Amino acid sequence: MATSNIQGKVCLVTGSSSGIGKVTARELANMGAIVVMVCRNRAKGEAAQAEIKEESSNNQVDLIVADLSELSQVRRVANEFKQKYAQLHVLINNAGGVNNEHKVTTDGLEFTFATNYLAPFLLTQQLLDVLKASAPARIVNVSSNGHTLGTIDFADLQGAREYNSVKAYSQSKLAQIYFTYELADQLKGTGVTVNALHPGAVNSNFNNGTKGFLHVIGTLLYRIIGIDAEKGAQTTLYVATSPEVKGVSGKYFSQSKRGKEAPSSQRSYDVAIRRRLWEVSQELIRQSELIHTL
Repeated sequence: MATSNIQGKVCLVTGSSSGIGKVTARELANMGAIVVMVCRNRAKGEAAQAEIKEESSNNQVDLIVADLSELSQVRRVANEFKQKYAQLHVLINNAGGVNNEHKVTTDGLEFTFATNYLAPFLLTQQLLDVLKASAPARIVNVSSNGHTLGTIDFADLQGAREYNSVKAYSQSKLAQIYFTYELADQLKGTGVTVNALHPGAVNSNFNNGTKGFLHVIGTLLYRIIGIDAEKGAQTTLYVATSPEVKGVSGKYFSQSKRGKEAPSSQRSYDVAIRRRLWEVSQELIRQSELIHTL
């Protein structure tokens, strides 16, 4: 895979203590990038950081510990990053999860929706000024083909009335694509691009938030049809670094198309829904700020 000259460029990767996030961080470090890892678990994050430094012979691998399901911690990540770095050339929103039971964060938000969608939505906005100042810069949103099963249920975004893990996950991944397309329009002319991708069915610890029958079936399926994290990270790395993607924005890339551009679901191109979702998301973020200031 031909890559651009990423040496010395600042790259932030969320969810990088394991799986495709860890491989992505490692490969960026191998290319000579300055890598900032964002991980939820300190012990796992520090172990991954040390391993990546050793394997890449690159000491410019930083770590920020935060649980991105909590929006206050998303804001802290952005603040900590800006205190240390004046530039950001690649932002990779990779962290994600799913629960088979309804779980609510301290912001009053459903965990899957908060982690997979609102966290990257907020983190990206908090870092836009640095990204624009570093242009050309890229934002990469790791979504999923699961978005094709999704709809945006404005009447029950948080799954409070009826929770289903598949519905919650597919909705969050569709929301991520709506966010990608809307932001791409807003960023025209800034030198900052934003794209979404499907990394493939990666056999990793992503399914750890589920249990019982759903966990067993999910684990078996991933073992049978899944690809390893090394292959799963290739589409992310392509979108983040390839000169072929220079200037490309508002697109969807898929591992099933050998990492190249592909159409997302027909539903994902609904401009009215994506703009409504943007406004609703901004309001949810404002509400979360109020919760923590009262």
